[in-house]
This record gives sequence, C-alpha cells and structure tokens, in this order.
Amino acid sequence: MNIKDIIEEKLSEVILNVYQLKDIKLEVQENKTEFEGDFTIVTFPLVKQLKKNPESIGVELGEALTEQTEIFESFNVVKGFLNVKVKNQLFVDNFRSVSKNFSTIEKKNATVMVEYSSPNTNKPLHLGHIRNNLLGFSVAQILKEAGYDVIKTQIINDRGIHICKSMLAWEKFGNGETPETTHTKGDKFVGNYYVEFDKSYKKEIAELVEQGVGEEQAKKDAPVMKEAQKMLLDWENGEATVRALWEEMNSWVYKGFNETYKRLGVDFDQVQYESNTYILGKDLIQEGLDKGVLYQKEDGSVWCDLTDEGLDQKLLLRSDGTSVYMTQDLGTAVERFKQNNIQKLIYTVGNEQDYHFQVLFKILKKLGYEWADQLYHLSYGMVELPEGKMKSREGTVVDADDLMQEMYETAKSKAQELGKLETLSEEDKEISYETVGMGALKYFMLKVDPKKKMLFNPAESIDFNGNTGPFIQYTYARIQSLLSKAGTLQAETADIELNQSEKELIMQLTNFKTVVAKSAETLSPALVANYVYDLVKAYNSFYQNNPILNQEDENVKQFRLNISDITAKTIKKSLELLGIGTVNRM
Repeated sequence: MNIKDIIEEKLSEVILNVYQLKDIKLEVQENKTEFEGDFTIVTFPLVKQLKKNPESIGVELGEALTEQTEIFESFNVVKGFLNVKVKNQLFVDNFRSVSKNFSTIEKKNATVMVEYSSPNTNKPLHLGHIRNNLLGFSVAQILKEAGYDVIKTQIINDRGIHICKSMLAWEKFGNGETPETTHTKGDKFVGNYYVEFDKSYKKEIAELVEQGVGEEQAKKDAPVMKEAQKMLLDWENGEATVRALWEEMNSWVYKGFNETYKRLGVDFDQVQYESNTYILGKDLIQEGLDKGVLYQKEDGSVWCDLTDEGLDQKLLLRSDGTSVYMTQDLGTAVERFKQNNIQKLIYTVGNEQDYHFQVLFKILKKLGYEWADQLYHLSYGMVELPEGKMKSREGTVVDADDLMQEMYETAKSKAQELGKLETLSEEDKEISYETVGMGALKYFMLKVDPKKKMLFNPAESIDFNGNTGPFIQYTYARIQSLLSKAGTLQAETADIELNQSEKELIMQLTNFKTVVAKSAETLSPALVANYVYDLVKAYNSFYQNNPILNQEDENVKQFRLNISDITAKTIKKSLELLGIGTVNRM
C-alpha cells in the first residue's frame, strides 16, 4: 500500500468516527503549493453533506486526523483545502516496505491471451507494425507483473489473394532468383514482388481503359488479376505446384519476420496460421443456422442480422460457400478458448478495425459463447511520420528494419559525439548503441496513450534530455556508476530525518505497484512510461540536492545509497515492462 492509500484509509476511518458518514471518499493530492504539508485533502464533498463551510470542516478534520491517528504531524487550512504534514517515520517505513517487497508479485490465478503483430506474408513489417508489436508485447509484460499468467499469440495471414499476387509476380518476373541469390531479407524479397504485381496490374488497367473499357470493369478484366484469382482457386483446391511455391515463399518471409522480431525484442508463445484457421468458422455457421441466430438468403449466402444491436447485417459465408475474414475470426476465437484455459482475450489491432471487432463480439455472444464478454479490442491510433502517411502497394512504406537501423546509427553517432564510451570494448559499444537506439524508439512509441494517433519523430525520440528513452537510460547508468564507486551496500542502522527531495522520491517509489495495477487494468503502457519519467525527474532532483558519497554521516550515506539502488531497480523494471533494455555506461 502506498502512502496516499494509507492516508485515504485513515481519512475514511476518521470521517466515520467524527461525522458518522460512510463511503465518503475525499481526494488526496501531493501538495505542490508553497503552503506547508506533504498532501492536500479536498474537503468540498463534505460541504453539501454537513452544510458547513469548507474552512471549519478543514479545521475539524485536521484536528481529528492529528489526534486520532499516528501518521499526521501537523495541518493547515487554506480556502477549504486541508494541507497535512505526514510524520517522517511513515516515509521511512514505507521505503523499507518497498525495498523488502520489490520482487513480490501477487498472483491473480487468471490467464490472459494477448494477440499482436498478425502480419500478412506478402510484405515486410512497417512502422505501424512496430507500434502494434511494442504495444502488444508491453501489455503482456505489464499483465505478468500485475500477477496474471499471459499467453502471447499471433495469427499470420498466410493465404488469400494478396499472397497470390506476390507468388504470381515472382513466377512472371523472378527468373528463379531467391533471397539468398540476391542477398535480400526474405520478407523484403517477397514484398518487392507484391509491388511489382501492383505496377503490372495498374499498367494493364490503363491499357484497357485506353481501349474504351470502364475503369471498374478494367479492374476486373485485367489479365494479371484473373491469373491471381485462378492461383487462389488452385491453392484452395490443393494444386501441388501452387502449394509448393506458396510454402517456399512463405518460408522466406517467416525467416525475415523472425529477424525483425528478434531485433525488436518481441516474441510469441503460440502462432496460428490463417491457412489452418480459415475453415474453422464454417462449422459455427451451420450451428448458427440451426439455432436461428443466422439466416440464409436465396443465393445461398449466410448472414447475421445485427440491426437490433445498432449495427448492420453481416455476411458470414458467400453464395459460393467461401468464408470471409469474420468467419475465420469466429472460428479462431472458439478454438483459442477450447485449447487454452483463458479468462480474457485481447486483440491488439488498429482502430480502423473497430467495427469489425464490435460485430465479432456480438455474433459470438449471439451464438451463446458467454466468454464473449471477456474479449477486448485494444484499439490504437495510426502512426505517422513528419512526412505523412504510408502506402504499401506503392512501396512507400516506412520499413521496420530500416527504421531500427536508423535508430541504431543515430544512437551510435550521438555516443561517439559525447565520447563517453571510449574505454569500452567494441562489443560493449555495439550493445550500448543498439540498446539506446531501440530504447529511444520504443519509449517514444509507448509514452503516447494507445488510443491516440501519433507522429513519430526519430530525431526527437533520441534526445538525451526531456521525456525520452535515452534520458531515462542515462539516469539508470548514472546510478550504476554511483553504486559502483560506493562498493558494498549496507543497511542503515538508525532512523533518518528526511528532507523534501527524499520524501518526494520515496512517494514515487511507493507508487510503482499502483501504477502497474492501473496500467494492467487500462491496458496502457503509457502510464508506466510516464511514471518512470517522473521517477527519474524526482531522482535527479534528489541527486542534485543531497551529497551521497561525500556524506559524512555514514547512516545517512547508506540510506541514500539504498534509495538510489531501489530507484535503479524500479527504473530497470519499468523499462523492462516497456520492452526496453538498460546499459551501465552511456
């Protein structure tokens, strides 16, 4: 329990004793004013209940708190705001409790599945995938820290017309080349052919339009599109040469994806493939028809009517019997709950799919799956660069690998400019450049609330000052340097009289578990990111205002070293929850 929680608990007890009022929760804030006191209690909710003015309530409450509890030293009332000074011992005891229980995690005995990434195998991962992966992975880390068992999963969209486009373009223009022969990363190699298909397709459309065919008809009649559609049909019919090419090209892509995931620092406990799941939902369609939840039109297509839910009518099976995305998503969800004992399933998918997930959850509910209430769409905003939006068909996407390399190069040139790593081995220097570059990228992405769209500015993200990853990593490295010079830590033996910067730092440290719990509840890594920034600011203020190694009183010195140590551990743990590493030298 942090200091604020303790104050709120004591406050409720006193309000019950003095006014016989239950369930009155007054707001407690850290006191940022020039008036004396560590916390400010907002008394206005009591004014209406007691029909007294705020000043007299503040005085009554202040007197009762100092008389009836052991934790308050003094109080003052300013315009109805009650400022209270907390006894020094509460801060000291709280800090010791934080140190003792730092690694303790209270298990929730519940399992959450988090889906993220879920790319298509026709192109490499891009900037939008970076936000998706970092967000999903960080949410999984935070849920683990909050006591949940977590299963990280992805479903790879490895079939469909978009895959056939790359395959066909390779057949037409590839001349047998491979990623190995061209020294190209597998996912990029296949992605290049997706772009080639689009060029060829556009050229054919233009030629047909020139011949007098309407544009919409030209899109349907373009020979290359008809070939791609035939290839998809051949794939669905299990045609051996098409299947063999599909498997080979996908294997190139997976190899490339795995390199990107490794550098990004994300992983998965389970991987599903759409080629295995796209038929799963078909059984559910029959089940829905039998129950009368779904209906069939004259042409044989199957629909779900959601107009009573404020939505529209949704196609689930085409008249030719082929499934749509929604069908396979239904089947995949059912399969996941069948195969895993999970209590919640979180889909990390961009906000352009908001409607899709509303429909998915409603249909599952209509089909009688009670766990549909435990499904959640972690909807996030798009990422843009200062230059604007991206388009994958035109090959103007910001490639994930290129961006990671750019972050590494920027971190390297910054470090060389500062010249602080000269004594390190080349291997350690490389680790530092990579850790700082990736930390800058990840922190900048995760400090923004997931629901908001964001502008990613690489140059701004790697600044060593301000609310950035490198600024936080630098403070961690500074503490490691301090602890290294200090040698072995010892426990302080007597109580310490704390100053304001020490109290503020302790308050930040005691908030860590509360922030993790809130972050897990709201599925927002931004809370952890902004918490660790506030912690670092509080530590830097403490560091500048208090001698540590030169402190003559050995007891005080050890206390300050111990508080530095637990701060470093909290910074490291917070960054780990964001998927960010630390280095001891920067």
